[in-house]
Amino acid sequence: MTLDSKKILFLPFLNIPSGHHQVADSLIHELELNEPSMKCEKAEILSYSYGKIEALVSGIYLKWIHKFPHVYNWIYQQSVYKNIEQPKNFKLYELLFLAQMKRLVKEKQPDCVICTHALPSYMLNVMKEKRILNIPVINVYTDFFIHRFWGTDQIDFHFVSSPNMKELLIKKGIPEERIWFTGIPTHHEIKPNNFHVRKGHTPTLSIMVTGGNLGVGAMEGLLHNIQTSGKIKFYVLCGKNNVLYQKLKRLNNKNIIPLAYITSRKEMNELYDSIDGILTKPGGVTISECLTKRIPMFIYHALPGQEVINLDQLQQLGVVYYLNNWDDIESQLFTFFESKEHLEEINSNLENYHKQLTDQKITELIKQIL
Repeated sequence: MTLDSKKILFLPFLNIPSGHHQVADSLIHELELNEPSMKCEKAEILSYSYGKIEALVSGIYLKWIHKFPHVYNWIYQQSVYKNIEQPKNFKLYELLFLAQMKRLVKEKQPDCVICTHALPSYMLNVMKEKRILNIPVINVYTDFFIHRFWGTDQIDFHFVSSPNMKELLIKKGIPEERIWFTGIPTHHEIKPNNFHVRKGHTPTLSIMVTGGNLGVGAMEGLLHNIQTSGKIKFYVLCGKNNVLYQKLKRLNNKNIIPLAYITSRKEMNELYDSIDGILTKPGGVTISECLTKRIPMFIYHALPGQEVINLDQLQQLGVVYYLNNWDDIESQLFTFFESKEHLEEINSNLENYHKQLTDQKITELIKQIL
């Protein structure tokens, strides 16, 4: 079989528009662009196994985060992040998904599987342990940490997004040559910038505000707190939240400009090139795009679970600033951009992050593996 006719199966989890799907879609798009006869397919194991229950689970999951953030955060930390170096079995999930995963792999007959979520990765790890799977499996992590639900020891390759993740895998006994520091994959139309952070004393600043695709989180509260003086123009990405878009339109504030859902990555790239900084949540894909563009990132809120841990890891890397105090955000942003020390520090930390990344494109690594 030639490389061209090989088949790759991508496994995210749940059908909500999350980073797991965005990363899988970006990789599929690039592989199909460079290797047109390579077959890429995406499958979601919950809807494959249990049909319409997936929509119900997705809905409950989003409501839970929204209504009981502290409970969700506590359970998440206890179940998958506490004692992360220790292996852990998730027998209930094996009961629910292992037979279905075997059936899926048998039906699809892939030459390689790429997991962008922990649940499929865990199932495939169990299958490899039981010697019922012998094709390469790659974990592509979509956050800046690895938790205990990810399958690791039997997985063939790991594409990580921070030095801490690499260290953890080595501690777990994974050979270094199976770990690649790739960063979280971004769409190929998000073009890298070699130098972005502008020098201070600018008369006006352009700041993008984003809260993720679904517009969940504390974005409305933040915007309510922003006092605009005209020194900063805030471009608000409303995602699919049409209610927020209409609300901001009605405000009719020339310094708060709402933007409807942007599907074109090319348009998104141009928007990134026109801004000085971004007010965002620490979701893996947005952060990765801003790292690629070398844009200063100001975190105003973190969703419970993954984002809280991402924030901690990103602060350790020194590539984000946490604005936990929403009083006079405008002057906080201005102070940052007028400070030579701040600008030098962010440039140095971004440079350090980029230096550690592998030179090879992710799609080239996947082709090598095949």
